[in-house]
Amino acid sequence: MTVLVGTQAGWAQEAQQTGQPILVNGEAVAETGQEQATQPATAATGATPLDKITIVSRTGESAIDQMASVSHVDQEQLERRMATTPQDVLFGVPGVAMQSDANRTASSVNIRGLQDFGRVAVIVDGARQDFQRTGHGTQSMFWLDPELIDQVDVIRGPVANTYGSGAIGGVVMFETKDAEDFLRDSETWAASITGRYDTNGNGWTTSGTGAYRFNDSFDVLGNIVWRDFDDYTDGNGDDVPGSSFDVLSGILKSTIRPTDNSELKLGWIGADDSWTEGGDTSRMDTQQNTFTGRYNIKDENESWLDLHINGAYNKTDLDQTYLTDVGRYSSVTGLPIVIPAGSKTTYDVETPSVDIWNTSRFDTGQFAHELTYGGDWVQDDVETASPEGGDDIYTPSGKRRVSGAYIQEKLVWEWLEVVGALRYDSYKLDSDVGETEGDRVSPRITVGVSPFEQIGLSGLQVYGTYAEGYRSPSLSETLISGLHPNGVVFPFLPNPDLKPETSHTIEFGLNYGQDGLIQADDRLRLKAAYFDNDIDDYIGGAQISAFSDPFDGCTYTPGPGVIPICYQYQNFANAKIRGFELESVYDAAWGFAGLSISITDGYTISYEGVREDLLTIPSSQVTGQLGFRFLEDRLVVGGEVQFNGAPAGNPIAEDYTLVNLFASYQATDDLKFNARVDNLLDENYTNPLNASTTDIIYEPGISLKVAASMRFGG
Repeated sequence: MTVLVGTQAGWAQEAQQTGQPILVNGEAVAETGQEQATQPATAATGATPLDKITIVSRTGESAIDQMASVSHVDQEQLERRMATTPQDVLFGVPGVAMQSDANRTASSVNIRGLQDFGRVAVIVDGARQDFQRTGHGTQSMFWLDPELIDQVDVIRGPVANTYGSGAIGGVVMFETKDAEDFLRDSETWAASITGRYDTNGNGWTTSGTGAYRFNDSFDVLGNIVWRDFDDYTDGNGDDVPGSSFDVLSGILKSTIRPTDNSELKLGWIGADDSWTEGGDTSRMDTQQNTFTGRYNIKDENESWLDLHINGAYNKTDLDQTYLTDVGRYSSVTGLPIVIPAGSKTTYDVETPSVDIWNTSRFDTGQFAHELTYGGDWVQDDVETASPEGGDDIYTPSGKRRVSGAYIQEKLVWEWLEVVGALRYDSYKLDSDVGETEGDRVSPRITVGVSPFEQIGLSGLQVYGTYAEGYRSPSLSETLISGLHPNGVVFPFLPNPDLKPETSHTIEFGLNYGQDGLIQADDRLRLKAAYFDNDIDDYIGGAQISAFSDPFDGCTYTPGPGVIPICYQYQNFANAKIRGFELESVYDAAWGFAGLSISITDGYTISYEGVREDLLTIPSSQVTGQLGFRFLEDRLVVGGEVQFNGAPAGNPIAEDYTLVNLFASYQATDDLKFNARVDNLLDENYTNPLNASTTDIIYEPGISLKVAASMRFGG
């Protein structure tokens, strides 16, 4: 369940538009024409908590203010979830699921039934996370330790015209911790140490953070995390092979303020982890390094200037080392061979990127305008090698470049709000096999109205959106070739004629925010949306019989282990995905209550009119949470219940219900204890997104987590 919390930007904007100060408990929190307060209200003041500006907003909006399906996960929620993996971080966020097989350090983010090959843009401190290893199970290798995360924002659907090419499913943006959030106002330096133990998997986590403020213009923060987990047990009490891992993660981040109205953030994020695969026949070692630089200059006296320049370089290296001699078939000849112990398959991906945009604000008569314009460029340089020589057959080497430019206008007049945008995308794939390219312009239009104050529904906004998105084929989808090396032998066929995917989404939604609903210090936030997404030329894997109508490249040569089929990524005529999402939270001095709902259904239609269920459709979910605050908010206790409904057509999925409990106690200002029980009823269940794996992988059974954090500062 996602709680929406944050800043006073929305109130300040309303004060400027109406010419009246905004009052909370009789006190002005935003004055006309003045800079809003930078410190949020607290429970001690009796003021209503404020809505935090989201990372995904490029025009300074909170989640409740955006006419889109946006969710925000804040630091309070992150601590409450005691997340071991990024999958735990996004628990209960509607429309979002994650595929993470037994290897819990590799995850694919799924939004509204779309995942892999860039359909969901995962961005950490402005850096795209594009590493991918094609094969059975999880396709991506995204890992970010939850201990390093400050907040997470999710935008669902292709309305993210300003966030980069290809994100027809949506965007997940992670912001890591920095010194400004960690240091208290009176402190020059501070440090903390956290120790945690998970009973399921005998997992130990140690995290240390340190920050130093040299002056008001320069500060720095470092954080290092070590996790060491054995194999976990499922709900039946059985060990799940290959689920153990150890990972060392770290961050170094500094903020430099050259002037009063400019800021430069420089950062490094790294991870080094290892695990085993294939029944302990191979060891996987990966190193991830992300370097980021983000500059922003904003002049309150020059409303046309709010400039952002982001540059990033992301590099991931994965080595698969065979621990024993492994028998398989040659990916070239199809004949039996032996891969000797010590041989390696390597996957190296480098992703440099640049993202520049500016927002200009001005008025024309009674209309307020926010004009955002910019461009971005991302390149994936992929190099792979197999023990047989040459590229890995599943993940071929090559370069993929995607770039784009966009313009977005937000117009506000009293109760009417209109957002219109155009994005131009282009792409180019380049390898030894050849090259392919393409481009397109994608529009977005959103209209929202909120003329409900006269009927007692102030704070209610309804909106409708039409948006298009464009995703270019990936290197693997286009260039995969060779013979399947394990179990049975059949050819993979490249397809340089793949068309890009084009999504067409219609969404109807409502936002409702009310402060002082029942008592002076409470608040209600609710977002709901129905969406219908049609994706033309959807790309999926197709199995072709060598005995069917003649097909170029699909030939059958009998031999040991050879079967008469071919496999190729092809365009389907259409994929249709539709669903409903609701996210709500009520917060008051006594505690909080939340409800989220996510219902998704989807299928593909071939050019011949054959309909098939889409195996990337996640479980439908209903998540409820309830928490209570005691001892002047020092003690918080509560729980979560989540029902998961099996998606239609999935051969392994079943309904299941998860029950979790959580508690935290702030013993002193510098000592805090956390505890959590996940899967209290020891439910034995599997993630339906693992339907493509060769074996059913069951998720962790009951787990007790306990942690203590000690802080020092001066």
